[in-house]
Amino acid sequence: MVEQFNFTPKGTCSRTIVVAVEDGIIRDVKFIGGCPGNQIGIGALVKDRPVSEIAKLLRGIRCGNKSTSCPDQLAQALETIAARK
Repeated sequence: MVEQFNFTPKGTCSRTIVVAVEDGIIRDVKFIGGCPGNQIGIGALVKDRPVSEIAKLLRGIRCGNKSTSCPDQLAQALETIAARK
């Protein structure tokens, strides 16, 4: 069963990250707001990959001089999802 989670990122242009997960596998990611091309690319790259693998890959990525980024916020969302299981 696919579960959908909404995550409100902090410190980025995106306003919401919507993640669909099934049995620990990311089925879909959508970013609301922010840079569309980059976010569509991130969504395509993470689709059908394990939550834990992607969280480790994206954690700590920064956007310019910000302390976070959309990929880092996605990693935090995935860690939150994994902790619920």
